Amino acid sequence: MPIPEFVAALRSKIGHAPLPLSGVIAVVLDERNRVLLVRRSDSGDWALTTGCLEPGEQPADGARREVFEEAGVEVGVERLLSVEALDLSVAPNGDQVYWLAIGFRCRVVAGDAQVNDDESVEVGWFDPDSMPSLPPHQARCLALALASDGDPWFADSPFRMGSRS
Repeated sequence: MPIPEFVAALRSKIGHAPLPLSGVIAVVLDERNRVLLVRRSDSGDWALTTGCLEPGEQPADGARREVFEEAGVEVGVERLLSVEALDLSVAPNGDQVYWLAIGFRCRVVAGDAQVNDDESVEVGWFDPDSMPSLPPHQARCLALALASDGDPWFADSPFRMGSRS
């Protein structure tokens, strides 16, 4: 998968050290409320469309861009689903990332789903009742997208005044 230029520039300075990055998760629904998934080229796993935000890019714009880049469809962003800091992840090349993941529910407005770049090897529409297994944070986004209420979810830890880490 191509590494964004700004990340490559940072990596040239910090190597594989942990890097905080913002990313998006798009739960894309069609007119029948089927869910768009991509089969990732790096792991072979099915996943929601995800990606790294570019510097200065609005998160909803990043979600639209990532869906088009990976699956060739244009989407409208309907609502915010979640904001979550994920645990440290390590890429196959050793790069470490702390992702701030922002989830959105999206609806297809144009195009036919297809493999549109080298980040995925297959795309497909799935009925919510017959989905492949997803990572926990993606499964949470999917559940929030299918829920009738529109309240976004966020992780919340107890905060004590005067406490220091």
